[in-house]
Amino acid sequence: MNVQWWQKEVIYQIYPRSFKDTNNDGVGDINGIIEKLPYLNSLGITMIWICPIFKSPMVDNGYDISDYKDINSEFGSLNDLETLLNKAKQYDIKIMLDLVVNHTSDEHEWFEAALNDPASPYRDYYIFKEGVNGAPPNNWRSIFGGSVWEKVVGEDMYYMHVFDKKQPDLNFENPKLREEIYHMINWWLRKGLAGFRIDSITFLKKDQDFESLTADGNDGLVTCKHKTRNRPGIELFLKELKQQTFEKFDCITVGEAPGVNYDELTDFIGEDGYFSMIFDFKYTDIDVESGSDWFKRTNWTTEEYKKLLFESQEAIQKVGWGANFIENHDQPRALSKLVKDPSYQNFVGGSAIAMLYFFLRGTPFIYQGQELGMTNFERQSIDQFNDISSIDNFHRSIEEGFTEEQAMEFVNLRSRDNTRTPLPWNDQKFGGFSKTKPWIDLIENYKTINVQIEENTSSSLLNFYRELIQLRNHSKYSQTLIYGNFTAHRETNENIISYFRNDQTTKLQIIVNLSNKHNDIDIKNTNYELILDNYGAVEKTENKIKLRPYEALIIEIKI
Repeated sequence: MNVQWWQKEVIYQIYPRSFKDTNNDGVGDINGIIEKLPYLNSLGITMIWICPIFKSPMVDNGYDISDYKDINSEFGSLNDLETLLNKAKQYDIKIMLDLVVNHTSDEHEWFEAALNDPASPYRDYYIFKEGVNGAPPNNWRSIFGGSVWEKVVGEDMYYMHVFDKKQPDLNFENPKLREEIYHMINWWLRKGLAGFRIDSITFLKKDQDFESLTADGNDGLVTCKHKTRNRPGIELFLKELKQQTFEKFDCITVGEAPGVNYDELTDFIGEDGYFSMIFDFKYTDIDVESGSDWFKRTNWTTEEYKKLLFESQEAIQKVGWGANFIENHDQPRALSKLVKDPSYQNFVGGSAIAMLYFFLRGTPFIYQGQELGMTNFERQSIDQFNDISSIDNFHRSIEEGFTEEQAMEFVNLRSRDNTRTPLPWNDQKFGGFSKTKPWIDLIENYKTINVQIEENTSSSLLNFYRELIQLRNHSKYSQTLIYGNFTAHRETNENIISYFRNDQTTKLQIIVNLSNKHNDIDIKNTNYELILDNYGAVEKTENKIKLRPYEALIIEIKI
């Protein structure tokens, strides 16, 4: 594919509520991001993706927007955002915002008008259906649990919400609604944004038959994904969206696009695709059978993870560009998920999974705290959770026959709150995040895992991430690591993940032992140079490298 400016970016995701609080209300803010720009610059990242900061009642922490053109007061103001854009530019750091257009908040003026007057033109901005014999229109289950339908008070009508009942879905069948959305997007892009990460974009099209399906749970409901995710006809919406907005600007677009099959990638990220890149969840959700049913756990193996990772890289390479990540605001901490042995959930394990994904072909994303090796928490009661999907999954697990203890285990392992705990800047009270009690409790180990300690420790994971970024973007290997081909290495031990990045002049091999066992890997070409290793020095024989638990390295094979 043609070289694009966004292929060389290293993107850092900020969850603004939990990044840095400057006005001591317990909630992170835009000024906190401004304050920490020197830290982000020293890390080496080139772009920031900020989770939603728009006006919102914060039922789903900002993914329920009540005004697309205003900033939620707890984060600051539009002027603060303008300041951030200007200050970030001084560091050559670009800003990408979250675009949430599948739904709004039920407190958006459009929805309030739709509820108050059945004859309002805004009613057709949303999806309203009559009930069937006093029951909801069908048996679809929302992503967060329960019916996708919420009854309208005083009417035999229901409105649809694929997510929470406070997040009514927009009706993209309505051209007037689409025009409003396009106008809003262009208004933001004219402000100088680098682009958008686009939330839940494959849910825009719903099957218009609204038929019930066979139930898949004890609640008598069935996941709505079969009828609302990546459905036929969505291509018309996504083409128009691109034509009316994104292609008018030199911007980056990163689609959250679950449900996209690899044979559809050309449409999504090909030469004329809808987006610059999309996230692939097929290997990220390795720990559960379904991303929304946390009680359906898997006992995954490194071999299975490797297979999914290779399939993803090979499919994306054929047509376009990837967005590589191991954790985000909707995922648990990667260190707790991908490093099964707790005794290696430290620098060794953290550096292994960092090396594993960072040099894949595509743009690497780092989620805040990932560079420190932050881990999952251990909550004792469901009352300690803020995340609505955690609460829904807890009750759904019990409904499916699990005990409260089992349900709590599922939620602790998978809760989105795991990655939403405040970023610890030091070991002081409240981790230097705020001078008052944060909106959500810190992780218990913040006194030993925080920015200040890792800044002052040369062998810290934070400094290892700096090395990875330097190697990818500012070394003699940059051309190969950014633009080179990906080639899977399948002839290895089941616990080893190895792949090559190569171009006409350079061949690099990335090798990771994703296990707590000692494993050997054959090196056919013994003429190689070690570039980076997370143990500091490699143990080898004549034609083998002897890998210690969670050892990761990158070598240059002399061509």
